[in-house]
Order: sequence, then structure tokens, then C-alpha cells
Amino acid sequence: MFLKRKDKAEEVPAPAGRDEPMQIDGTHAVLGTPMRGPFPDGFEQIIVAMGCFWGPEEVFAKLDGVYTTAVGYAGGVTPNPNYDEVSEGYTGHAESVLVVFDPEVIELEAILATFWEQHDPTTPRGLTGFGSQYRSALYTTTPEQLDAALRSRDRYQARLTDTGYTKIRTEIRELDDFYYAEDYHQQYKHKNPRAFCAHGFCQVSYS
Repeated sequence: MFLKRKDKAEEVPAPAGRDEPMQIDGTHAVLGTPMRGPFPDGFEQIIVAMGCFWGPEEVFAKLDGVYTTAVGYAGGVTPNPNYDEVSEGYTGHAESVLVVFDPEVIELEAILATFWEQHDPTTPRGLTGFGSQYRSALYTTTPEQLDAALRSRDRYQARLTDTGYTKIRTEIRELDDFYYAEDYHQQYKHKNPRAFCAHGFCQVSYS
């Protein structure tokens, strides 16, 4: 398959990827919970993309009712990509965060509110201008989540329109696959609190 970067004119073949999934430790460095399923019965999963994945992971991991988080790649075509492949912009993937939560403790609407309020969903060429791998996206895992995400987008669009902002450009659709990122990216902001993204900017700021 040929893909075109949103910030480049040429089309190139998407990387072939690999059959084996990324090997990671599997235990959340902050929460102490498993990052791979199966997860407890009744818990839900949703994938958010908000630019560089280091910052958003920390934000969601701090929410009461979130069981675990993990960073990875979603929305593209290359199976089990690595960071270098995704950074080139031809896998179609976005840097993403898996959020596993207990809906009896935190409602989906609170997850979605955190998503909308912690980044700018109106930027067309990836949130930092460095490529579509930093785009805004919501990848849902149930039809109910998809409906809720679309309704929440419409509510936030109305609020943004009233304040003079442009159109929300967030990609919202059902998840195809979530591929875990390399172990050193997992909970990176916890392990490296002074770290900056490679391009010198993370979408989410910290107190």
C-alpha cells in the first residue's frame, strides 16, 4: 500500500512491519497494573491520540477510575511498527494512548472531556505541524463509544464555533488495531520527568 504524508507531496510504500508484537515489560510503572489484556470484566478500552504520546499518557493515568494506560500506534496500516517507522510518517499510524477504565468509577464522558480539553483538535497537519503521526484521533472499541464520541465532538464544536475557533479535525472511528510502542516509551514522563519530545514540544503541559 502507498501512503502520502500529509506534510509531504510524495507517495511511498508503507513499511511492511512485522508479524511479532513489540515486546514490553507489561507492568505499568506508576499504577502497577498490567498493560496487556485480558482486563477485568466490565472495564472499557478507548484509544486517544493528542500529539506526542508521552504527555497524554500521564494525564489519563492520573484519573480516578483509570485502570491502566499504554502508549502505542494506531490508525494506520503497518502491523507492529517501530518508532522510527511511525516517525517517518508513512505507516499511517498516530502516536496513541490506550486507556483502560472502570465505567462504574469514571464515566466515558469524563474520559472524552479530558481528551477535548487537553489539546487543540482543530490543527490540520498534526498537532505540532510535524506530521500526521501527531494528529488528533479517537479510536473506539464499541458502537456505544463511537456514538458518544461523535456526540461529544458535536458539543465541543458548537462551543468552539461560538468562541471563533475553526473546525474540529479529530479522526473518530472504530479501532482496527492498537500496537504497543517500545518499552522505553511506556510511562516515559514518569521515568524521565525533565524529558522533552524529540521535536521540542509536548501537547500537554504539567503543573
